[in-house]
Amino acid sequence: MPLTQLREITAAKRLDKVRYAIRDLACVADEVTQQGHKVLPLNVGDPLNFDFQTPPHIIEAAYKAMREGKNGYAPSPGIPEALEAIRGEAARKGITTVRDVFVTSGVSETVDLCISALVNPGEDILTPNPDYPLYSAVLCKLGIALNAYDLNEEDAWQPELADIERKITPHTRGLVLINPNNPTGSLCTRKMLEQIAELARRNNLVVFSDEIYDKLILPDSNGEATPHIAFAEVAPDVPCITFGGMSKNYLVPGWRIGWGIVSGDAAAVQPYTEGIHRLLRARLCANHPEQYAIKPALEGPQNHLVEVLHKLRSRRDLTQKWCESTPRVSCVAPRAAFYAFPRIDIPESDEIFVKELIRQKHVMVVHGSGFGQKPGTQHFRIVFLPDEKTLSSAYAGIAEFIEDRYARA
Repeated sequence: MPLTQLREITAAKRLDKVRYAIRDLACVADEVTQQGHKVLPLNVGDPLNFDFQTPPHIIEAAYKAMREGKNGYAPSPGIPEALEAIRGEAARKGITTVRDVFVTSGVSETVDLCISALVNPGEDILTPNPDYPLYSAVLCKLGIALNAYDLNEEDAWQPELADIERKITPHTRGLVLINPNNPTGSLCTRKMLEQIAELARRNNLVVFSDEIYDKLILPDSNGEATPHIAFAEVAPDVPCITFGGMSKNYLVPGWRIGWGIVSGDAAAVQPYTEGIHRLLRARLCANHPEQYAIKPALEGPQNHLVEVLHKLRSRRDLTQKWCESTPRVSCVAPRAAFYAFPRIDIPESDEIFVKELIRQKHVMVVHGSGFGQKPGTQHFRIVFLPDEKTLSSAYAGIAEFIEDRYARA
């Protein structure tokens, strides 16, 4: 008789700490859905789940490319007209020392490629705490130890410079800056960017500046929006990869079109850029026909952003008002994107909080511990993309849940 393999095939141990809290809650939501309830997803930042639509001229550009047979492989760095348009976008952002640009399958691939091309075993990069969990997942996949620096909730979630300085070692190769920030909705000041740039210069660090939400800057109560400032504009000499893409600003997250813009001293970044291109060639190319929408998106009408920002401001204001009026909840007002990261005063973990909220009120938010947070604090992330009526209903349910569960705590 043939031998039968009985031993369990285990996953690599370096994956033990890989978590993606935003989607890891799906099993709880599935449990509730199977009971016949509809779950409101305030966990995933996908505008197309709600009342947002992709600009028609962008769809037409990709469709035209498909009809014209642009369905084979593309050049590994991206098609020429897309690369030219991205360089133009870099110039509009004030980036004057562009050394290279390349197109990827979403910013997720940009992150993976750029970290993989830089960090050796035993080295590390600094990531914010809280952060978007992709960064820690990529580092865990590579077997790289996490080295997280704190964002300061008392200072509008600005990076804590002293904490960054404490955590830089001879083995630190780079620093991740998420600006505008996910999950907090915060925005870095020019002064903060200048201070981070000085740290990078002194310690020979590459800065990964994730700016995927750079066009979604929300006005304040006076109707004024603080302009987004690109890190590479402030620090043209510092080796930097600016991450951008179409997913959020142009409402096509499912197309998976992102890019990287390499800037800094030419001689300093050349060997690293060559390494990135080796990985770009190894994975062949990003989605081909969708790349023909990059130029029309970046250089064409931007009218959709007026409506998007109008909706987001109204929904941000509703969210902030709810946070300020609900017992046990407080929140630094978001200044960009479509996320709020309220702090909650409860006697149990925020992970238990969000799971029980799904089960009892059928509203899905993400626990703050899934993004990282200071010990002793509890948070949860809200995606405030739904219309005001839907959000008001969700917030009423969360308030009832808090009152019922913690009234005597």
